[in-house]
Amino acid sequence: MSNTIYGPEKTPEEIAKIVEQTENSDQKIYPILKPGDWVGLKAGALSSTLIPSEDGAEVVIGYGMDTPDNFVFLTKQHLETMDAKQITQEAFTNLANIDTGLEFVGALDNKAVGANGNDFSSETILSRTHMLKAHAMLEAEELLVSIPRRTCMTVISRQADEDTINKFAYLHNYTWEDDSFGNAPITNSFFIVKDGVIVGHIPL
Repeated sequence: MSNTIYGPEKTPEEIAKIVEQTENSDQKIYPILKPGDWVGLKAGALSSTLIPSEDGAEVVIGYGMDTPDNFVFLTKQHLETMDAKQITQEAFTNLANIDTGLEFVGALDNKAVGANGNDFSSETILSRTHMLKAHAMLEAEELLVSIPRRTCMTVISRQADEDTINKFAYLHNYTWEDDSFGNAPITNSFFIVKDGVIVGHIPL
């Protein structure tokens, strides 16, 4: 899946064509997690900040369409023809409606749940629908969530035993350091989720 970033040189006709593409039923808009130094930001990609930092953002949410050829990120050009609020609402609705394949993780003695290998596995953290399912599966009020890279997400109870937390941290660190699959890094932090919503993060 290659990333195309539309620069400012698009003509109104081209913008109209892109917008028409986005209205195609099979090309839905989804939120995409990116690190704060993502090149798309300089190219004018639409984004919102998930984790702020002193000089901008540590983690941002981009918005893009899964087209048959590649993944197209929406830029500020799209706002000339599309409503920002509508874009974000649509993206999160689409995310809530996909099956991210949340399942128990055998390597962590089924004391963790995860979604791995799907295009939007890591983005699952942004969906209250999916996170509430993780709460229920783990019977946990608070969750620790690891999304070191795209297509990876592992979740444990924040009250898990020490052994589980250590294994969870090891798995996170291993994935963060392992670039062999070429999946883009997101953040070397754990997220704290309560009632299906991110309430904080722990930098590692």
